[in-house]
Amino acid sequence: MKIAFFDSGIGGLSVLHHAMKILPHEEFIFFADEDNVPYGTKSPEEVLACVDEAFKFLIAQNVGAIVVACNTATSVAVQTMREKYSLPIIGMEPALKVALDFFPNKKVLVAATAITVNGKKIHRLIKNLRAENLTELKALPRLVEFAEQLEFNSAAVEKYLRTELAAYDWKNFSSLVLGCTHFNYFKDTFKKILPPHMKILDGNAGTVNELIRRANLKSERTEKIFPVEFFYSGRKVTDAAELLRLKKFLRRLEKMYTL
Repeated sequence: MKIAFFDSGIGGLSVLHHAMKILPHEEFIFFADEDNVPYGTKSPEEVLACVDEAFKFLIAQNVGAIVVACNTATSVAVQTMREKYSLPIIGMEPALKVALDFFPNKKVLVAATAITVNGKKIHRLIKNLRAENLTELKALPRLVEFAEQLEFNSAAVEKYLRTELAAYDWKNFSSLVLGCTHFNYFKDTFKKILPPHMKILDGNAGTVNELIRRANLKSERTEKIFPVEFFYSGRKVTDAAELLRLKKFLRRLEKMYTL
């Protein structure tokens, strides 16, 4: 099956990276809306318009399923896209339930973009889990900018995170949930800053498992392995320098994978 992974930028590569490990013989398209990144600082109406354009392109590629590998786009647009198109559309959900299941009586910090933090979807999830007193939300918008610039563990990144997270009393928390796929590139810096007991969780595995369930996929042995096709806002990436840039992101994700 041809499966599309869509994000505002390169954050969604972390979801694709996981899918490539457990579904190595599926055919993948990765669509980064590089013309419009970041989504997290846009209005919901602007994000919905961007997602709608991306979906029109992906549907024209005859994909069998679309993974919206972007928490912001999921929050704003997935329901509308599901009403418009009949193919399986899988969105991202912060791994808050996982954190609460592991540590039922400890607080969880969910880090995301501003539009996700302020959106109805995350607050509805918190309410459904009855976790109002156990969940705090924190917007970390500059991490998207750092990631897009391939700046992962610089002094500027560490200073930014230490400043933004300085107010938290970590003894009351169990976990940091990464509610933006761009944040997966910074797991080592988060681990450097946070105390050892803090777990760092993301929604990638849950999203890919939902893809497998909804699209009825199986990991089967075959001699044919399809290369990934990359697109920037509808333009196929063929430039050697840009393909090298994408490989750098994937190499970084491989380093972060087991952290």
